[in-house]
Amino acid sequence: MTGTEPGSVQSRMTVPDAALLALLGSRDESLRTAEDLLDADVHVRGNELTLTGVAADVAFAERVFTELITLAQRGQQVSSDAVRRTVEMLGAGAQEAIGESPAEVLSLDILSRRGKTIRPKTLNQKRYVDAIDSHTIVFGIGPAGTGKTYLAMAKAVQALQNKMVNRIILTRPAVEAGENLGYLPGTLFEKIDPYLRPLYDALHDMIDPESIPKLMAAGTIEVAPLAYMRGRTLNDAFIILDEAQNTTPEQMKMFLTRLGFGSKIVVTGDVTQVDLPGHARSGLRVVREILGAVDDVHFSELTSTDVVRHRLVADIVDAYARWDADEEERPNLRSAAPRNGPPQDRRARRR
Repeated sequence: MTGTEPGSVQSRMTVPDAALLALLGSRDESLRTAEDLLDADVHVRGNELTLTGVAADVAFAERVFTELITLAQRGQQVSSDAVRRTVEMLGAGAQEAIGESPAEVLSLDILSRRGKTIRPKTLNQKRYVDAIDSHTIVFGIGPAGTGKTYLAMAKAVQALQNKMVNRIILTRPAVEAGENLGYLPGTLFEKIDPYLRPLYDALHDMIDPESIPKLMAAGTIEVAPLAYMRGRTLNDAFIILDEAQNTTPEQMKMFLTRLGFGSKIVVTGDVTQVDLPGHARSGLRVVREILGAVDDVHFSELTSTDVVRHRLVADIVDAYARWDADEEERPNLRSAAPRNGPPQDRRARRR
């Protein structure tokens, strides 16, 4: 670093020629994103990067660009999203806790198909993926859009392709259908198809759509409602239970005890979106109390910072969380107050 104006410093970094275009992004979009997010001034001339500002800001910018250059050198196009994720991870300081850099997180390839690569985008997602590798039963708990189901399915397809398992079993409770299933037209599978459709959609992103019917006919991939798991022992399988917040404690126990030899289970859900009728207890809410101390069972927590959908989704999740917290603290004035005013006023009006 070298000094410039009083109180400011300047640092120069040389970007390898092979990484320069990937680092800048299409029409310099990634560079502009970095300029917006960093407090240090950023200038590029040729393949030299100049950072100017307060020492702490320049030091942080150096760390960010070191990670981004590493990504570019690994052959990845550095997108604006990768810049944001890198700044968030380094800013949170969480990577020191687990000894991993943003470049390691963002360059972990799980699955590739037709030029699209599936990889974790946040530290919590990386922890989640690592936990799936190292534990037999993993719970992925978090709000919508955090990739908990999508990443689990990518790991399942990876395990099948690497011959670590012989089949994939995907299941969800058809709670939304409730007692209305019998009134819906079509066969049973046609009735439950809307509740399993998200699993099919994810499969189509990861496996050639033309091969999916063959794999399902052969039993290599099975997509079925949770009720179909009862009484079975599932060996040599990668089993995913999605929307697990809509299981009762009894259903959760039934599902987990289907585990056979050579199998792995991933359970995903969002405890803030329980659709069980009659205020029934969610099996996902109580399972941590029951299995928290059991060896080889891991609980991964994902939060709004791990949302990988539109950036507005994270704001929506946070806003609802604040509203729920306020509702719990706020007295229920509507139930306490008389609906038509004080009784004496009503008597006065009758006169």
